[in-house]
Amino acid sequence: MTTPPQLTTAQIDTVRAHIKKTWKTLTRSHEHLLQSAKDTKLDHETETPWIVYISPSEDCPNIQAVLERSLSAKDMQRIEIRTLPSEVEGIQEHGLLYLPGPYVVPGGRFNEMYGWDSYFILLGLLHDEEWELAQSQVDQLLYQVQHYGTILNSNRTYMLSRSQPPVLSMMVLALFQHTKDEEWLRATVPLLEQFYYYWVVPPHLNAATGLSRFYALGEGPAPEVLFSERDEQGKSHYDRVKEYYQTFEVEDYDVNLYYDRENDELTNLFYKGDRTMRESGFDITNRFGPFSADILHYAPVCLNSLLYQVEHDLAQINAILGNEELEQQWRDRADIRRDRIDQCLWDEDQGLYLDYHFQSGERRRYEFATAFYPLWLGIASQAQAQRVVENLSLFEAPGGIFTSTRVTGNQWDAPFGWAPLTLIAVQGLHRYGYHTEGDRIANKFLAMVVKEFERHNTLVEKYDVERCSANVSDEICFGYSSNEVGFGWTNGVILELLAGGGKKV
Repeated sequence: MTTPPQLTTAQIDTVRAHIKKTWKTLTRSHEHLLQSAKDTKLDHETETPWIVYISPSEDCPNIQAVLERSLSAKDMQRIEIRTLPSEVEGIQEHGLLYLPGPYVVPGGRFNEMYGWDSYFILLGLLHDEEWELAQSQVDQLLYQVQHYGTILNSNRTYMLSRSQPPVLSMMVLALFQHTKDEEWLRATVPLLEQFYYYWVVPPHLNAATGLSRFYALGEGPAPEVLFSERDEQGKSHYDRVKEYYQTFEVEDYDVNLYYDRENDELTNLFYKGDRTMRESGFDITNRFGPFSADILHYAPVCLNSLLYQVEHDLAQINAILGNEELEQQWRDRADIRRDRIDQCLWDEDQGLYLDYHFQSGERRRYEFATAFYPLWLGIASQAQAQRVVENLSLFEAPGGIFTSTRVTGNQWDAPFGWAPLTLIAVQGLHRYGYHTEGDRIANKFLAMVVKEFERHNTLVEKYDVERCSANVSDEICFGYSSNEVGFGWTNGVILELLAGGGKKV
């Protein structure tokens, strides 16, 4: 393996200073409400106001008064405050969902708060001693559970029907390690439990295995995809999918479930799968067949590993709060899930954790970097971890970790790599004592990011980890091809890796 160049203190300090400054530009609060309400992902008539929805369980007139004190009269004229209908179907026009405190957005076209991005952002805020913003980041997610029913993919009305990978309990404990505020910790428990049950009852639960799946509740095309994910010819992502189905044979699943060839139309089930793939956070990959259309029929390694962690975290929180009986109940749940993960998701022949197809009872042979989640979260045995490490060469790239081993034209497949998956792999390796490998991958990723930062003076959402480049747009054929700047989770991962080589025990 090639050794990446050593970074100088000056190089690292320059990137650190950039990240510190970027938190301010990525922060949204009441003062930025007009900026937040603007959404480039949907069509919007120039003269019409941007809509901000308030939860029906809130005091809408009071919030309007608070906002009027925070914003200029001119800005208030460009915003329309509405009460959110109690049924999602009652929403005629899409808008921003109100959150009471400041939060950090990822950057670029993602000008709203995202569910799983927030965990990696939080790590960065804690390293940068942005204590108040870190507290607020977690509190806004707790507010979402309380007022919008779950943590949303993001705080826009068209995201009300889907969540994102469950990382809230990890965020609560990471913040508590700093604040030691037991009263606040106790107050989070009902909301953590509510979010947990979102994932472990139908339709997210598969009763036969006891494992969970991603499952978005909305129907039809995702509005933000229809408008914003268009190519130079003006074709939408869905147009390009139909062309793919017309052109290529699909063996991964029964394509008739997802595409009506006679009428050249994508089916309702395709759109359900498409929305669900976005709930997974991995949009887009062929991990569950082309465009992950078949995702509804799988127990994913990532989701079930994270639910094990939620159970483990709730045990730990109850231990801190002195609830021994509840602590044991949560430990028992985590143990049961670990057994189910072993049974369904561990593939002894491959030496990898793989996603499990409910209908066939088989694991899908699609190597994906989520194989490192059970190492990251301490689910794997030492022997299983060793087998995964023996397969490290499948994923290790000049710039970190490949998302998958397949080149598909999707941004969550090779040759692309993303900061969160690199951190998860690095911390998983360290957890099982593979420090040489963990350090090597961390250093490769940091060397690439710093080199590209020096070239472009920005940190971005994703990288081509084969070429060690931030220029990815020409290689991405589906979804959106841009590489967004900012970038919240890249910032957080860089600071976490610099803090200790990504060691997590």
